[in-house]
Amino acid sequence: MISRRLGVGIALSLLLVGMGRAEVITLKGGQVLHADVLREYPEHIVVDLGFDLLSIPRQQIQAIEKEATATATAPAGEAQSTDDLYSTARLPVQSVKQLTERFGEGAALVSVPNALGSGFFISPAGHLITNFHVIEGETKIAVTVFRKAGGEFKREKFEEVDIVATNPFLDLALLRVNLPPSYAPVVTYLAAEDNVRDGDAVFAIGNPLGLERSVSQGIVGKRDRANEGVVYVQTTAQINPGNSGGPLFNTRGEVVGVINMKIMGGEGLGFAIPARYVVDFLRNREAFAYNAESSEAGYRYVQPPVRQNLETPAFLKSD
Repeated sequence: MISRRLGVGIALSLLLVGMGRAEVITLKGGQVLHADVLREYPEHIVVDLGFDLLSIPRQQIQAIEKEATATATAPAGEAQSTDDLYSTARLPVQSVKQLTERFGEGAALVSVPNALGSGFFISPAGHLITNFHVIEGETKIAVTVFRKAGGEFKREKFEEVDIVATNPFLDLALLRVNLPPSYAPVVTYLAAEDNVRDGDAVFAIGNPLGLERSVSQGIVGKRDRANEGVVYVQTTAQINPGNSGGPLFNTRGEVVGVINMKIMGGEGLGFAIPARYVVDFLRNREAFAYNAESSEAGYRYVQPPVRQNLETPAFLKSD
């Protein structure tokens, strides 16, 4: 049963319609709240009514939608694909164990002759995101997936991997793994909105130091840590070499960042490229199209013609 306090919150919150609140919360009893969701837990959510904080049991909630797009948002759990390869979904908050079971197969091991990293699938066609520095200077790339078979994982390695696009400045690379028809990758969802907050729970799946399918949990230490012109998500989730290119998930199972570096010698000081940068990279991937002539640019730069006359030009000769 909804508490009396919640009933009072409903009556007062209805007066806040149109004041810019972020979410529309529909309760099973028919009441509607317009409030900011501060925290989400498996059993309840905490909302800000503007004058008080309110805890609402999930069993009393019918739906949570963004106020500006409440009529256009897909129902909870339904995926929305885009023309830019990636997909989004409004998923319920779950435990790290539950989300790892669901999306763990979507994370892969990316290897080149002298190094290895991580990556994650974003499309059924085999498109995969990783870091540029994982594949930098390499054309022979392999992707290893871990397919669940009963209660065990089966390791499969695919060596036909194409480089689709690269962005060295943002340290992002888009690959396409040529998968057999019998294998449909587990697709991960990019966070549709940039709403990660300091203190939010997050977790990473990757291959630190070659330890495959490792999961580490932490929080967002700083949502907007600036470094050399790029803003990163700072996290306390433990990451190490080999995690590069792997996904950083929130408690909905959305990818909020791409792990790419840590401060060596420090603990709990990892960094991820925000999902909004990944979305922009994918939307403009033609501008970053990979060129075998130059792995660091999206275009081929024609070399100047060879000089035919090797004599010193007259204007450079001394009198």
